[in-house]
Amino acid sequence: VQLVESGGGLVQPGGSLRVSCAASGFTFSFSAMAWFRQAPGKEREFVASITSNSATTYYADSVKGRLTISRDNAKNTLYLQMNSLKPEDTAVYYCAATPGNLLNRLTIAAYYNYWGQGTQVTVSS
Repeated sequence: VQLVESGGGLVQPGGSLRVSCAASGFTFSFSAMAWFRQAPGKEREFVASITSNSATTYYADSVKGRLTISRDNAKNTLYLQMNSLKPEDTAVYYCAATPGNLLNRLTIAAYYNYWGQGTQVTVSS
């Protein structure tokens, strides 16, 4: 199983960035996916999740209306479009996968079996 994030970088406040997660080694189209993030000195926190068929998405309150999770099952790829970025969005962003699609578990890190290595997003002027 591999989850490989890409697309991170340095962006100014108010700017946009799209990070991607390429998946392999498991049945991506049957798996719920999520993004988590961890800032320096803080615990890992939930950002967004999406069911296997994209029918349901969840967002942390802090990112609603600014970040959008999506997936392309034909390409085995997960995306996170980030707009109106703020300095407090600075963190390492991780993608995660689980073969389950239990809606009341999709915001919980422990529910996810597979994790990527993370990509750094820095929002600074």
